[in-house]
Amino acid sequence: MPDHLSPEQRHKNMSAIRSKDTRPEMVVRRFLHTHGFRYRLHVKSVPTTPDIVLRRLHTVILVNGCFWHGHNLKVPVTENSECCKIPHTNREFWLNKIIRNRERDVRDREHLTSLGWNVIQIWECELKPKRREATLQSLLVTLSKIELELAKAKCSNKYGFDADRPLRRVADDNKVE
Repeated sequence: MPDHLSPEQRHKNMSAIRSKDTRPEMVVRRFLHTHGFRYRLHVKSVPTTPDIVLRRLHTVILVNGCFWHGHNLKVPVTENSECCKIPHTNREFWLNKIIRNRERDVRDREHLTSLGWNVIQIWECELKPKRREATLQSLLVTLSKIELELAKAKCSNKYGFDADRPLRRVADDNKVE
C-alpha cells in the first residue's frame, strides 16, 4: 500500500514527533509530582540520559513509545504486535531502526543497572485510559519498595544491625499471658 502523503508532508509529520514532554511522559510526571516524588528530567550526567531521574531513590524511569521501541515485537519480525504496527512503506528501514532501538535499550538498562540504578520501564500502551490506573499504582508500589529497601540499608549501616535478620519487637518480649 503506497503512502498517501507526499514526501514533504510525511517529513513534516515525522519531524513533529517529540522525544521529550510526550503525553505518556507527562502522565507519569504529573502522577509522581502529585504523590510527592521529586525528579529531574533528561539528566545528561546520568548515562543514557533517562526520561525521569529520582536521585534520592537512585531510580530512573524510562517512558517508551510502543512503536519506537518495538513493544511486544518478536524477532525476527514477521507480524505486528497489538501496540506496535510496522508501516508497510519502507518496511525494511523501520524494522532495522526499531531493532537497533531495542538493542540500545537493552544495553542502556544493563549499563544503568550495573552502575547501581534501579530501572523502571513504562510502555505507552500501559498508560492508555483502560490500563493507566493499574500501571500508575504498580509504579507507586515499586517506588515504595525501593524506598523501603534504601531506608533498611541506611539503618543497618547507621546502627550496625543485620538488615537481613528480622527485627524483634519490644512488645513481643513484654507479652502478658
